[in-house]
Amino acid sequence: MGILAALIIGAIAGWLAGKIVHGAGFGLIGNMVVGIIGALVASWVLPQLHIALATGTVGAIVDATIGAVIVLVILSLIKRV
Repeated sequence: MGILAALIIGAIAGWLAGKIVHGAGFGLIGNMVVGIIGALVASWVLPQLHIALATGTVGAIVDATIGAVIVLVILSLIKRV
């Protein structure tokens, strides 16, 4: 996957995660970063749990969104402290 595709998927995943976890969005650039970090988290966590979702672009967006939600929940817990 190219850099541009990763940025677009990260942006979509970060935006979706921001909608799922209300009040934890960081704007477009912040959501892009959260989406990319979420994709990295999901690419490690999901195989460890033996979870294989859809393949292709849609699967990458779903995986990255799951990872971004995890990252946003952790960040919102840290902000509370």
